[in-house]
Amino acid sequence: MMRLDPVSVVFDYLKGVNELTNLVTGNLVGREPGDTTIYLEHSGGYRAVRSRMDRADITYQVYAEDRAEAAAVAYRVREHLLEKLPALVVGDALVLDVDEAISPRYFPDSTSREHTYQGEVTLFLTDA
Repeated sequence: MMRLDPVSVVFDYLKGVNELTNLVTGNLVGREPGDTTIYLEHSGGYRAVRSRMDRADITYQVYAEDRAEAAAVAYRVREHLLEKLPALVVGDALVLDVDEAISPRYFPDSTSREHTYQGEVTLFLTDA
């Protein structure tokens, strides 16, 4: 039975990437404006194969004080998710494949006025 939290899978994977480990968060609690941060959200998906495979859409949003830094980190996240995460076991999940839904785009935060880049990937997951 599939009971995998796809945000936890991406969070745990990115936490294991040395250059990103201190930037990734599952929520924005305690975050100070200006801190470079990778925020993850589950934006959708569905059961693709009964009891065996889920499709999960995950949005990543990179906040930074500097626009160029926000873009650079977003494109590093994209590279890791698309090129290195497929076929890996992360916790109890086997990531079968990762597809790009939306490439990183400039999406300034309307509240903090920080520079942000947002992208979205689709994960295909099964139990490891």
